[in-house]
Amino acid sequence: MFFDTHAHYDDERFDEDRDLLLESMQESGVSLILNAGSSIENSRRGLQIAEKYPFMYAAIGVHPHDAKEMDGDSINELRELLRAPKALAVGEIGLDYHYNLSPVEVQKQRFREQLELARETKMPVIIHEREAFADVMEIISDYHDLHGVFHCFSGDKHAAKRLLDMGWMLSFTGVVTFKKATVAREAASFVPIDRLMLETDAPYLSPEPRRGARNDSRNLTYIAQRLASERGISVEELADATTRNGRDFFGVPD
Repeated sequence: MFFDTHAHYDDERFDEDRDLLLESMQESGVSLILNAGSSIENSRRGLQIAEKYPFMYAAIGVHPHDAKEMDGDSINELRELLRAPKALAVGEIGLDYHYNLSPVEVQKQRFREQLELARETKMPVIIHEREAFADVMEIISDYHDLHGVFHCFSGDKHAAKRLLDMGWMLSFTGVVTFKKATVAREAASFVPIDRLMLETDAPYLSPEPRRGARNDSRNLTYIAQRLASERGISVEELADATTRNGRDFFGVPD
């Protein structure tokens, strides 16, 4: 059974069949799902969805794309959402310099504010980083007391080692199945199995052979097949290890 540690079932692309799809998850081999927030409104919606299903949980946070929408009340709103029993993490938060949909300095400020919130609430964090590795590393170096995961990790094994040495977890998506993603596969093979998690980032990043279609948690099997093959272990062994890692990391209740 798989744990999809990062998905976005609050996304409008699931509006027509969300309940039908989620009701099929456990019979499809998915035992747990964490819905990641990207804005205050999406965090709220993700929490509402998680509260409907015993196998679903939520992360609460504002993505760097939406950092510009935060104001003086935003942290209080996030803090309130994090009090819910189904809220297990702060995320996804970080920096994204590929699109720069929010000004860089605003991204940095809101990233730090949410790391402070994670420190206050003693919750793990889910980091989004795109073309901003140096700045993310500089900022998280001030938060050695936090534990977190770099979601959708696509850096090389040298970057992976730096994060592992700092105590971080790394999570991998369907990108590892793409033909040209040799760097990501090498990094995924390098990461010790007890520091590894799986995710779909649904509805984004569908793995081969589903690339181009809407993604969902059932596609974890394709990611696991590729990574298990790269590591020379069975899919069942990989699924058991990564599910255990996710449960321990997020503190999923038994």
